[in-house]
Parts: sequence; C-alpha cells; structure tokens
Amino acid sequence: MHTPIQTLATETETGSLLTHLECPACGLTYSADVVRTVCEDAGCQSSLFARYDLGGGISKETLTGRPANMWRYKEFLPVIETENMITMGEGFTPILPLINLKHLAGTNEVLWKDEAGNPTGSFKARGIGAAVSKAKELGITTMVTPTAGNAGGALAAYAARAGIKAVVYMPKLTPQVFKDECRLYGAELIEVDGNISDCGRMANEAATANGWFQVSTLKEPYRLEGKKTMGYEIAEQLNWQLPDVILYPTGGGTGLIGIWKAFDEMEQMGWIGSYRPRMVAVQSASCDGIVQAFHGQQTSSLFVDGGFTIANGLRVPKPYADKIILKVLRDSNGTAIAMGDEQMSEALKEIARHEGMLVAPEGAALWQAFKQMKATGWIKPQERVLLLNTGSGYKYLENIVI
Repeated sequence: MHTPIQTLATETETGSLLTHLECPACGLTYSADVVRTVCEDAGCQSSLFARYDLGGGISKETLTGRPANMWRYKEFLPVIETENMITMGEGFTPILPLINLKHLAGTNEVLWKDEAGNPTGSFKARGIGAAVSKAKELGITTMVTPTAGNAGGALAAYAARAGIKAVVYMPKLTPQVFKDECRLYGAELIEVDGNISDCGRMANEAATANGWFQVSTLKEPYRLEGKKTMGYEIAEQLNWQLPDVILYPTGGGTGLIGIWKAFDEMEQMGWIGSYRPRMVAVQSASCDGIVQAFHGQQTSSLFVDGGFTIANGLRVPKPYADKIILKVLRDSNGTAIAMGDEQMSEALKEIARHEGMLVAPEGAALWQAFKQMKATGWIKPQERVLLLNTGSGYKYLENIVI
C-alpha cells in the first residue's frame, strides 16, 4: 500500500495574520508588503520584528491534524500565498529525554530538542526556509549571506528549490563538507581568509554593488520567524508547560530571540501563561562577547574573536542583535556561559557513547554548561531543563579528534 503524499494546504492563501514590521528598539512600524532589512532610523538600525493580528481568537486546537513541520503554525509565519512556501519538511523535531546519562542529571529532568534531522542537517533550515519563501513572494531573484557553515548550506538548498540564485561567503577554515554542499546545491561560494564578520563585510559590499538581497543574521526580518517555531514546538510538545531553563548555543542569537518572541505571541493568544524559562546563552570561549557583556552589566557586546573553534557556528565575534540577546537574558533572569573546545569535544563524545546522539559541538557545549551550572546551584533541584542541539555532528567530523 502506498502512503499518500502529504500536502501542506489546498488553499491558495496560508491564512497568515501578518500585519506589519516593527522595530523593537524605537517602535517605528513598516509595511511588510515591500522588501525590508533593518530599521531605517539612522540612530537605531535595529533588527525588525514581524507582527501579527493575535487577537482573533485562534485556538491551539486548530493545530490538530496539521502536518508535522514548522508550517503547522502558518498563521504566525510571514508568507501569504501558499505557492510561495518553500518547504522540505523542516521543523517539528523530536524532544528526547536523557537515558544513560540520567544519573548525572540527578533530580533534574533533562531534555534534548534535536534539530539534526532538519533538511541540510541543522536548525538553519527553519530560518532560511522562511526567509527564502518570503523572498520568493517579494520577487527577490538573488540572495547572499555570510555563514559559518550551516546557514550557507541551507540557503543554497532552499534557494535551489525556489529558483533563486544564492551567493555564499564562508571562512576558509570551515570544514570541507559545508563548502561541498553549497557547491552541490548550485550556490556561488566565495571562500574568505577571515571570520564571519569579514564575510559579512564582503557580502554587504557585494550586495550593495549588485543589488542582491542579504539574509545576514537578523539583518532582515524573516529568518527570525522560521527560528521562532522552535518556541511554538517546545510549548506544544511539552503539553503547553514550558521548561524551567532553556540552554541555547549563541552565535548570532536568532533562535534565542525567536523562541522568546514565540512565547510572547502564544501568551497574547492565551495558549500559555506568563511563566517563562530562564534563558541561558552558551558561547565558545574564543568568541564570548555576550558572556562578557552580560556579566559586565553592559547593554551591548564588544568585538571578541579568539580564533578557530570546533563549533563553527559560535565563531561570531559580535552579533548584530547583541542588545536584544542581552535583553532576553536579563528579562528571563537567565545568564551566559562560555565553553572551550576541549570541553565541547569531551561532551560530544560522552553524549555519542552513552546516548547514541552525534550532536554538533555547539550542542555539546550545552551539556557541559548544564553540568557546571548544576554543580554551582544555578540550576536548582527538580527543575526541568531543555538543551537545544542545533545540528548534526556528522558535518563536523573534520573538527573532532576521535
């Protein structure tokens, strides 16, 4: 017997409740009907947030029977016409309990939300999927991004499916598999002798000169929308009871901000209450600007780049949305912590050998962070803790000494 092909929708419109874009820093609003990047106020230039009409009484019961991917939340995603949804089944990734390492968790329930099974092997499929879909809807023909690895592969894949040209700027030190996938998907790959900030500068110059649309982290409004679906899923998969603590590997910080945005949207609709997890940003010791700024009581971070780290995605010397990241950490009564490469490598091997999960180094950093924070008492007994593994460890084997 053949399984029928699962279609996303039969309607020509998604039912998106998108109303406008808003600057969370200064409050300026913008139409979502034309191409936008960041706030146009010269003194602000903050990331823009998509806003929705959340007062329409949509019930969480409307999710029943919908496809198990991120587009089950289509009313709260920015794409208007169904034909513009570029989807390969991204989202609705599993939440897995610890099994053989449970003794190290003690009285804490520790859960992994594992993003490794997304298309192109990481959570980047969510944000890029949403951004490429909206770009198609807005008539964009060429997209460009700087990347530490996974975002470039995701853009290459989703742009190929959308019929959009992709240009990717990537550090030369990135493992070969990330370069190969970009080229296989037909993207134009430019290798840069530098870090992601150097890639960002070059991508910006090329975009300005050629009229390309940039999808740099939080320099356009729609990657955030795809990433926020992790927050919707965490709530739905845990029966609308949020965990006490969420640990998140923080490079550009889109997912951390997106999850927090999702919680706010769901509360406005009455899907959840006002209780919030304490959010923890976990960084690489080589790029720990958020950690330094948080503990130094600063509202923005300095440029910090200590060089190579096995967690490519954490080598972000200064996130564009550093002010928003720091505000989320403080609003949630959270914190920030950094892990070194040796700690990440040890954790990666421990998880693989005992839990059968080959997580990305960025995800492995969270396990080590959890153990440290439990030992210091910051994570309290009985608390439920969720760790968010952002991608597949298979793509990082070149970085790991076995």
